[in-house]
Amino acid sequence: MPPESGCRSHPALARTGVILQNTRLANNTGEVTIRRPNRAPAPAAKDGPRTNDEIRNLEIQLIDQTGANVGVTETAAAIKMAMDAGMDLVEISPNTNPPVCKIMDYGKFKFQSQKKAAEARKKQKVVEIKEIKLRPMIDDHDYNVKMKAMQRFFEEGDKVKVTLRYRGREMAHQEIGTKLLDKVKTDTASFAKVEQDAKFEGRQVVMVLAPK
Repeated sequence: MPPESGCRSHPALARTGVILQNTRLANNTGEVTIRRPNRAPAPAAKDGPRTNDEIRNLEIQLIDQTGANVGVTETAAAIKMAMDAGMDLVEISPNTNPPVCKIMDYGKFKFQSQKKAAEARKKQKVVEIKEIKLRPMIDDHDYNVKMKAMQRFFEEGDKVKVTLRYRGREMAHQEIGTKLLDKVKTDTASFAKVEQDAKFEGRQVVMVLAPK
């Protein structure tokens, strides 16, 4: 008896259909594409204190715009007080329990803080070490020029490295260089002090002076 045609699906054909269906899910490389969930980017770090709705605590220790300590207050009520005053609620001490917050004009506060920081940076002086090179047999004119430059460096708040270099037979007359460095100490004593006394480094003697 001939097998039935079109009435029952053969198990082998059914499996082939599944394989064909799965094949349609494959990409052009023959690998099944797997979708990865979209991840939100990490939130940017907050620059400065938390303000208004950024304050997540239910209660805070409130200081009003006059500087008075109001006490423990619900955060929502404190924000409303700040808004009614046309100001902001600013968290000034986040590590206490509850955190301390103050009602203030945050825009004005931030501007003044940036201004103070800029002024502080201007007042900071980076101390540099200037170098003055001398020879044991230096003449009076060159010596005076070196001394004027040295005094200017001290007035600007910098240190001075005095380098005395010996050449050839000058090493046999080190007392001349010693007297010269003693003269430098005496001539600068009113506005400078010895930070590092004279010491040999190879064929040269180095001394460091700092402003008083």
